[in-house]
Amino acid sequence: MHQKSLVDLAADLRSGAYTSEELTRACLQRIRFHDKRLNSFVTVTDTQALAAAQAADAVIRAGNAGPLTGIPFAHKDIFCTNGVKTSCGSRMLDNFIAPYDATVTQKLLEAGAVMVGKTNMDEFAMGSSNETSFYGPVSNPWDETTVPGGSSGGSAAAVAARLVPASTGTDTGGSIRQPAALCGITGLKPTYGRVSRYGMIAFASSLDQGGPFARSAEDAAVMLGAMAGFDARDSTSVDRPVDDYVAQLSEPLQGLKIGLPKEYFGAGLDAAVGDAVAAAIEEFRKLGATVTDITLPNTHLSVPAYYVVAPAECSSNLSRFDGVRFGHRADNPQDLQDLYTRSRGEGFGSEVKRRILVGTYALSAGYYDAYYLKAQQVRHLIRDDFLQAFKQVDVIMGPTTPSVAFKLGEKADDPVSMYLSDIYTIAVNLAGLPAVSLPAGFCNGLPVGLQVIGNYFDESRLLNVGHQYQQVSDWHTRSPQGFE
Repeated sequence: MHQKSLVDLAADLRSGAYTSEELTRACLQRIRFHDKRLNSFVTVTDTQALAAAQAADAVIRAGNAGPLTGIPFAHKDIFCTNGVKTSCGSRMLDNFIAPYDATVTQKLLEAGAVMVGKTNMDEFAMGSSNETSFYGPVSNPWDETTVPGGSSGGSAAAVAARLVPASTGTDTGGSIRQPAALCGITGLKPTYGRVSRYGMIAFASSLDQGGPFARSAEDAAVMLGAMAGFDARDSTSVDRPVDDYVAQLSEPLQGLKIGLPKEYFGAGLDAAVGDAVAAAIEEFRKLGATVTDITLPNTHLSVPAYYVVAPAECSSNLSRFDGVRFGHRADNPQDLQDLYTRSRGEGFGSEVKRRILVGTYALSAGYYDAYYLKAQQVRHLIRDDFLQAFKQVDVIMGPTTPSVAFKLGEKADDPVSMYLSDIYTIAVNLAGLPAVSLPAGFCNGLPVGLQVIGNYFDESRLLNVGHQYQQVSDWHTRSPQGFE
């Protein structure tokens, strides 16, 4: 069962080939057996999962099953889940039991999906390797000495290792697409505002966006169909009808206009990764697409702009974690100042502290105009580059990451090198655009990702492009040795 796609599993459940309870037990057994090697889960919700599976079986027997009814999934531990720990990978929230469900959680449960647990992540989603978690690093199932990517590395590793057919993630600067690329699966970052952020613990509010991980674009389309939609509780949610993402998957790509930014294929890109991406693009030519060279001239400004905007917003968002209302509280504080200082000092890890300090500095009196305001102005230039490009082309393609997965600990003492691993993904978040990473080959036995960027609310086209490519390639069907 674990080698079947989400869509095939749903068909089997409806036909009675096996029950959701049997499928869920199989997933839980694989998690117990394999996750000792990966550390991809923070919490496994056996009891709740089996109860949900039994309820789903009753719905299936009544003939009322939807496309996700009875399907197990893993939830990134940044989405609030009523009665279940929501830690954000941090000591600060190690004791936090969420009293409500995030909108994404609610939507997936209402669709009949079965949550089997909460996945490990970089602390408060700050990281590119899933090494900053309070619960320890996650390993990449393709090579357990390498990183799975971050911050949603636990969710990506769980799908790649076939522990679950699908999972959720969040993407602030590439944290769905980058781990999807390094783990050889499909990961979609929707348009900003397409998926509600209510109950998704904030890192950088103007950048964060939830989305799905799955083996294929078809499976991701099913997941996004359940996750997307307007939410009055989220002031950034867009009131726009949700497309039928599955209905458009089979549209031919004849006449599709693909843009290749010269900035994505220059210095810094591993030659073997570039070759794999070029081979993937050649397949699109065979499918009837045309390819045009384009330029995104302000791409080189995306990393510095991001690392002003994101820390500034994280500094504001994380100020609520002070040891007073919830979360970690220092023992025997001498006074209020001591409570704040020691609770935050003990509760946050080094990467979170680094970003809080940078963000607080950027927002301080005398520096706001020089840093934060200037970064927001650069952000507009980056968005305008994309808008100009989409006047010429339908989608933009390039590598998701400049290299394949690196060794655990390799960049732990070099934050700048770590930040540059997101160089091709960050601009998409600054512009608020949708993008997907698709498995596109291997380099030294490790997966390579192809990034496809679309115009606003063009998720249907991205999923269509991904699905058509996956009809003529088999990269997305391959699983790592030892997890077959």
